[in-house]
Amino acid sequence: MKTFRTAASLCLAATLAACTTYGPVNGGGNTMPTRPANAGIDGGWVDANGITSNFNGGVFETRTTDTNEKLAEGNYRYLSPRLVEIDMRSIVRGTTSKVNCAQVTPSQLNCTTSTGSQFSLTRKA
Repeated sequence: MKTFRTAASLCLAATLAACTTYGPVNGGGNTMPTRPANAGIDGGWVDANGITSNFNGGVFETRTTDTNEKLAEGNYRYLSPRLVEIDMRSIVRGTTSKVNCAQVTPSQLNCTTSTGSQFSLTRKA
C-alpha cells in the first residue's frame, strides 16, 4: 500500500508541476505562479490546408481563409490543462462529431476525430 501512495504522490506532483510555471519573485522572496503567455487554446489556429479555427471562451468555429465562410462550429471544454474535447457541427456536411485535441506545445494542437482521423493545428502568430 505504501508503494501505491508513493506512486500516487509522484503522479500528482508531476501533474501539478506540468500545470504551473514560476514567474518573478514577489517582495516577500517567494516565487509566484504565473500562466504562460500562450497557455490554453484560446485564439486562432490554422491547419495544413490553410483552414482557420478560432477558440474563444468555449466557442469553436472554423472558416475558410479566402472567403471567410464558416465551415464548422461548436463548443469545447478542457478535459485537463492540455486536453480539449470539441463538440463540432459541420455546416458543410450537416453532421456532428467529437474531436479531442492535445496541446503538445504552446503552438501545436494534435487532434483526433471520433472516427480516428488525425490532424494538427498551428497557432496563428
